[in-house]
Amino acid sequence: MTAHPPALVPPAAVLWDMDGTIIDTEPIWQQSQVELTDRYGAVWTHEDGLSLVGSGLERSGEILRDKGVDMEVEEIVQWMTDYVMERLRGGELPWRPGARELIEGLHARGIPTALVTMSRRKMALVAAEALGERGFRVVVAGDDVDRPKPYPDAYLSAAAQLGVDPTACVAIEDSATGVASAVASGAVTVAVEHIVPLSEITGGDVHLTTLADVDVDRLLELTGPALAARTQEVAR
Repeated sequence: MTAHPPALVPPAAVLWDMDGTIIDTEPIWQQSQVELTDRYGAVWTHEDGLSLVGSGLERSGEILRDKGVDMEVEEIVQWMTDYVMERLRGGELPWRPGARELIEGLHARGIPTALVTMSRRKMALVAAEALGERGFRVVVAGDDVDRPKPYPDAYLSAAAQLGVDPTACVAIEDSATGVASAVASGAVTVAVEHIVPLSEITGGDVHLTTLADVDVDRLLELTGPALAARTQEVAR
């Protein structure tokens, strides 16, 4: 008899980070930080900006305030959010290669998706609304949870709202902070390197440099073994 390879285990849902994973907003966020610190004569370096990739906006606001921005943390968060949203509204969203196509492909295959971001909800809805019915069933934003990434709260909330076990989900992230959050939730985690290197991070099941050549079938191939292992662990 000919042995057949085991059937690939599809995810119960795919949970997506937004900034740097779906849309290329990280350079805009970093420019907002440069302009805001310039206003107050504060010193802000490229490395300072990189250190905030994937962080909650409140933490960013606290660090900018510590650097010399004489505004309340919430004012800083609102200023940066409005800065980024204004530039996104000025033209086509800067989609990351392959991301939109994969989201739409998952929808066509009936695999639910959720947006899990530390950006404010009003900004998350810009990306969600651009995808329309082919996009996300659930949006969890930074102002929807008490604890930001790297805590798992946002991913756990998304899975709960979808009615699925987080260990049966795939999460896609581009930052060390985001990967830590997804891993802590129990999801099979795909790390897609973008602004910051991820080659030496701890955790994550699949490491990629782009989603440009990843369709639904390829995603199942990449994540199927880890999902199958999670399923076996739960069954024990």
